Amino acid sequence: MKQTAVISIKTVTYHEPYFITFRFSDGLVRTVDFGPFLRTAKNPMTKKYLDTKLFKNFAIEHGDIVWNDYELCFPIWDLYEGSI
Repeated sequence: MKQTAVISIKTVTYHEPYFITFRFSDGLVRTVDFGPFLRTAKNPMTKKYLDTKLFKNFAIEHGDIVWNDYELCFPIWDLYEGSI
């Protein structure tokens, strides 16, 4: 039986204004631009993260990137694929 490797985030680096670079356990490095998502969001709870002070205050929890206790969250697979 073929085993599937579990992918995890090893390091995260914030870049102004809305870019975050992720280094994954398999060596893949992906930089994700969250700017287009934030600028086109309709929900004011999401748009508030256009404030870079709020945006850069994220955490990695259980492989996902989260803001303010899951007020905004993106799963690891989306980050790995670079599609948010």
